[in-house]
Amino acid sequence: MALSRSARLGALAAAAASFLVIAASSAPSPGADGIGDSYFPQLGNGGFDARHYALDVAYDPAGGRLDGRTTITARATRNLTSVDLDLQKLDVTRIEVNGRRTAFTREGDEIRITPRGVLPRGRTFTVAVTYGGVPEPLGGPIVFGSRYGWMKTGDGVFVACEPNAASTWFPSSDHPSDKATYDIRVKAPKGLTAVSNGRLVSTYDKGGQTVTHWRESRPMATYLATATIGRFDVRTGRTAAGIPIYVAIDPALANGNSVDVYAVTAEATDYWSQVFGPYPFEETGAIVDEMPEAGFSLEVQSKPAYSAVRSESTIVHELAHQWFGDSVSVERWKDIWLNEGFATYAQWLWAEHKGTRSAHDSFRAAYDARPADSAFWQIRVADPQRDTMFAPAVYQRGAMTLQALRERIGDTAFFKLLPAWTELHRYGNANTGDFVRLAEKVSGRPLDDLFQKWIYNTGKPVL
Repeated sequence: MALSRSARLGALAAAAASFLVIAASSAPSPGADGIGDSYFPQLGNGGFDARHYALDVAYDPAGGRLDGRTTITARATRNLTSVDLDLQKLDVTRIEVNGRRTAFTREGDEIRITPRGVLPRGRTFTVAVTYGGVPEPLGGPIVFGSRYGWMKTGDGVFVACEPNAASTWFPSSDHPSDKATYDIRVKAPKGLTAVSNGRLVSTYDKGGQTVTHWRESRPMATYLATATIGRFDVRTGRTAAGIPIYVAIDPALANGNSVDVYAVTAEATDYWSQVFGPYPFEETGAIVDEMPEAGFSLEVQSKPAYSAVRSESTIVHELAHQWFGDSVSVERWKDIWLNEGFATYAQWLWAEHKGTRSAHDSFRAAYDARPADSAFWQIRVADPQRDTMFAPAVYQRGAMTLQALRERIGDTAFFKLLPAWTELHRYGNANTGDFVRLAEKVSGRPLDDLFQKWIYNTGKPVL
């Protein structure tokens, strides 16, 4: 096919315009100070993809001081003249990019790092930050009004950071959309045990200190990282299906508890592996610490953290998060029902599995317990807002949505959908629209009306 002269001139003009767009997009520019999450606009950072964190931290329980060096390996997603990291309140003494000392500035919780040259798009680089101070936990209405993050205990520290407290103890791109692998080395006084994510690589004494090295080789969101330190009774082994298990329990909590944390963790890990798909991590387990000021538990990756010995139902909830929240993480925090609604529904499935109550009966009990004028029904589950992102409706109405879906599409399609979801987005991120589309594909049915009714609308749905 031949082009006319006017067409050739038009094509040349279009090509020139395209070149200018490409040239502009490849021009060196600063990294962004956030990934654009509407709940936490400055969490995470744009312009690079974090690939690995090497955390080296030393903690003094007597004074509460933390000294650390964090080395981040990242890949530039555009030509960068500067890089931002999140770090709350701790003092920075030195930063190196690719081994060379580098200038930086701070504004609030943001560190802006200016390397000596441009970091080219597609190139891997390292940022090493040396820092220290006394980490401060966060508070406010978000997490049930509780403190969270780096919390001192009587013998060490309890570390549980959802949603935005990882950057209270290490510099990071502190958003679940930027997952990475981890090596975490913790130095603490002899006699204390440091428990973290993944598998234990080594532990050795050096002077009056014990150095413990943990490795999480599967991608992990920052808020799921921990370095909990204290006196623990540790039990290790394998589940009946062969999954390694590590359970650490504060000896102050060892007596008078009716729940066998080790046994329930092993049993639930194996059962969820049948229902949700293969267990996504190298080890399962639990960290059970005496921390009465933290009125919550957290799905720390590979080892959920409990601030006391919790119920069997809570344990199965946190373990379900290993699939829904840890392996498949939210793309933005407004999609938090994909974590909490699913883990709450897992509690209903567990009761059904144990023969104590059907998931349908759990659904009806939750539905009937709240009158139509209850504030519970005024939370928009698909976008609950930052300060109410952990409101009961996100958990309970989220779980109701899944039961309504199960009853609409039938058990065969529903129990095909759950492992399909965890396989499709394994170690990645997803949003509500992704789940709706997959549910429609697996079931072969349009489902917009169901999700509109249960998670997008407010008010008590009519059954």
